[in-house]
Amino acid sequence: MFRGRFEHSIDEKGRVSIPAKFREILKRDYGSDQLIMTIFDNCLVTYPLAEWQAFEEKLKDFSQLKKEAKSFLRYFYSGAMECAIDDHGRILIPSQFREYADLNKEIVFVGVMNRFEIWNKAVWEEEFKTYKETFDEISESIAERMGL
Repeated sequence: MFRGRFEHSIDEKGRVSIPAKFREILKRDYGSDQLIMTIFDNCLVTYPLAEWQAFEEKLKDFSQLKKEAKSFLRYFYSGAMECAIDDHGRILIPSQFREYADLNKEIVFVGVMNRFEIWNKAVWEEEFKTYKETFDEISESIAERMGL
């Protein structure tokens, strides 16, 4: 599972080092460094290939006739692409992805269970501030759903 937040910098070519902790998880838990990256919310969402494939299996159950399902699938899949980790532990984030997520010099990797997200640092800090303000309320709601 991917956990934690790690600050990194993107170089002028759009390359960024994957946090060492995340590379360890990819190697240990997935035996692969193959990733699928897509756009979502205001960030880039990155899945190990095995997690992406499991997610795709669930998405196959979406009704292809429902408007919201079509919209979601088009948006989500149109942004998806394979992402290779080079010998130095870096990935190249394509310019259209950097533009979408407003990724410039300072970014944050955020571990979210079976995937990790890549955020513009300033955007993440604002999002996190909002999460912090509503955390108690959201935690209570989730605890009720889980029967805790």
